[in-house]
Amino acid sequence: MADQIVITEKSSQAKDVRAAVGSRYGDILPAEGHLLDLLEPEDVVPDWKRWSPILLRPEGLYGTRPAEGGNKAAKLKAIREALRTAKRVWLATDCDREGQLIGQEILEHYEYRGQVMRVLFTAQDSQTIRDAFGRAKPNAEYARLYAAAVARRQADQIYNLSLTRTATVILGQGARRVIGVGRVKTPTLAIVCKRELEIRNFVPIAYFEVVATAKVAAGQFQMRHAPQERIVRREIAQDIANAVEGFEGALAVRVEDKRQGPPKLHDLPSLQKLCSSRFGWPASKTLEVAQELYDGQGKKIITYPRAEVRYLPQSLISDVPKIVSGLQVGQSFSTIPVPEPPVIRKGPSGAFYDKGLEGASHHAVIPNVNTIGKLPEVWPRLSSDEKKLFDVIARAYLAALMPDFRYRQTTATLDVRGFEFRASGRQPIDLGWRAAFPDWQPPDEKGDEAQLLPPLRNGEIAQLQEPKIEDKETRPPPRYNEGTLIEAMQNAWRFVNDEVLRERLKEAKGIGTPATRAEIISGLKRQGFLMAQGKHIVPTETGLSLFGVLKQADPALVDPGVTAQLECLLDDVVVGKQEMVGAIDAVCDVALRIIGKLKEGAPAGGPPLLGAAVGNGSGSYPPTPAMKRFADSFARQRGIKPPAGYKTSISICRKFLNEHVPKKANGETAGTLATKPVSPAQLSYAKTIAQGKGVVIPDEAKASSAAMSAWIDSNRGAKRRKRSRKTGNKLAESIAPQSTAPTKRSGKRKADTNAAASTPAQANSLAGTPLRIPYGNKDVALKLGARYGSAGWYAPPGVDLSAFGERGWL
Repeated sequence: MADQIVITEKSSQAKDVRAAVGSRYGDILPAEGHLLDLLEPEDVVPDWKRWSPILLRPEGLYGTRPAEGGNKAAKLKAIREALRTAKRVWLATDCDREGQLIGQEILEHYEYRGQVMRVLFTAQDSQTIRDAFGRAKPNAEYARLYAAAVARRQADQIYNLSLTRTATVILGQGARRVIGVGRVKTPTLAIVCKRELEIRNFVPIAYFEVVATAKVAAGQFQMRHAPQERIVRREIAQDIANAVEGFEGALAVRVEDKRQGPPKLHDLPSLQKLCSSRFGWPASKTLEVAQELYDGQGKKIITYPRAEVRYLPQSLISDVPKIVSGLQVGQSFSTIPVPEPPVIRKGPSGAFYDKGLEGASHHAVIPNVNTIGKLPEVWPRLSSDEKKLFDVIARAYLAALMPDFRYRQTTATLDVRGFEFRASGRQPIDLGWRAAFPDWQPPDEKGDEAQLLPPLRNGEIAQLQEPKIEDKETRPPPRYNEGTLIEAMQNAWRFVNDEVLRERLKEAKGIGTPATRAEIISGLKRQGFLMAQGKHIVPTETGLSLFGVLKQADPALVDPGVTAQLECLLDDVVVGKQEMVGAIDAVCDVALRIIGKLKEGAPAGGPPLLGAAVGNGSGSYPPTPAMKRFADSFARQRGIKPPAGYKTSISICRKFLNEHVPKKANGETAGTLATKPVSPAQLSYAKTIAQGKGVVIPDEAKASSAAMSAWIDSNRGAKRRKRSRKTGNKLAESIAPQSTAPTKRSGKRKADTNAAASTPAQANSLAGTPLRIPYGNKDVALKLGARYGSAGWYAPPGVDLSAFGERGWL
């Protein structure tokens, strides 16, 4: 048997190492990811087999056992046999925290006591691997990296299993499936659900801007009046437009020469965000394509893709000439004017910054210096997606070595009787790094900012003509796509209100890790909590239901800020600011507090708080008003107390009626509407709702007209909109002048024949009923007879208001 062995993370890695170093360092044995799993709670404490709301923390740490599936057993056996005679082990697993754990946990499991060397490489070509073995260090120097990985794994097992069991036992009594709670998964769901509720409850507000053509000696250009306090009354905008016509005045012109450095190099999250917006790729696809460029057979043209920082070590400055010349051989990059010598930027605003790599196990993603010479022969073998991603990585690298983008920023303002009109333009002086992205235009250079201004002098006279009033409308925040969702996970500090804590969390890496975030999103999709809607990620109704229940039970369960704090502690283990056990203690303390709050809020002997809402989707909506009135009337007549939850769950209400209300001769429940079949119109409307929301109409809803009405009422969101009306009103009143506030509604309204003499806002109030139409319902509102004016949505006289009332839009 060999007296030394090499352990790699996977078979492809073993093949690359074998090609690079042969058997110089002994037999090369691949793992298959984690070959060991943590023990289950009941394996440690038999009483934990029965689910109960307790913290599942053992004395010490959870032990490990051989993992099942794939070829894991055979690979683990081969390593175990080799360890019996090996005097030295070379750990050549991935260079990140998880790679450290995958290799070292095997040695810990079998209590190996020989010499262990750690081999770290960020590319998988032969030269890089040979160099990595040449500079291998004793594995003891990476004890903190291993401790951080152990802390994360142990803490996640305790937190996730403890709270999943607690939530299932307390919140989902009788539910048909487990209510899964994850330290990272649940806050990720919350990020998407909060945004969806913001959008659904958003009430747009109309406002106006005034644009005019300014004429000067050298030409003409557009000037705009867009005050910070928006103009919400058209008559005010019209007054400004009237004042503008023919106005002449002296321009205040400010001209500044500015410069802008290149964007940072890419880490995995920035690649996922860019590829999601540019190519519509899911986050998992970006990682998959990057992985193929990194270790694919005959490729290996980029460095390690699971990067978590956007800097390079200064030691890689010496590779710059070779990478640049290798890239510029190809037609795609030969026209990019990288200067000779290239511009080397160091420090936090540059590409090479050693301090920016502290606590990270690998650097930004760049072309592989050792395979760059083979790019012409590799390129034809790449798929179109692989070419796209390599192009993104290569251009970012070249741009980082090019001069600053220099431009002249011109800003002109004109005071028109107290109203400021403004124009700005940007004229390039030297494209610099922007030449690497010829088709790219930043968002701040679109629209008015993109116009080319004629030469302007401070104090010269400009004449304004052709004023126009532009109708604008506030818009809700955009839905997430996978790229922006990963960015939100990475920047979880934005969800924290405490200023001191926000600053602390800015230093952290958010929630999850670059390697796990895509899988977390995919897992939420598989569980039916999130779904794709075009390029966007939206919650399902089941996901929204789970979010609502967990938030009500304890907001910490769904708070990304809380999870980010815990991630901070785990990250601190790597740099020695925190001990492994201390980090696990902190996570357990949070879990224990949440368990206590869930137990305090548990309904004594009542129905589940979540119940079937996390089951098959049936029974999670309220009964119809008729069913609820009948249940109330029957309970009063018989002196029976209805069960808790009968007002919010059609299943509970129906069960109560079935148990107590006498049956007719044919077996039907007397006095209920349950026997009326679903009408074709009901079914058609329900299908429209289901298609729009990406949900399935449960069979129970199709059983009767009453059940279908209840399902429709619940899923079209009328109650939620009613709750949001006060918020919407306050928002509108805080922005609009007092005179535009809606007047009290009366049964009938008479149009004011002198409406033309009053303001448009007053005309709308006097001539119709004000409405609150949530964003996204424009087409439905118009079909129902609503109209939109300067004061917002309103129903003209004679329009039936019942449909608006049913939807909570009055």
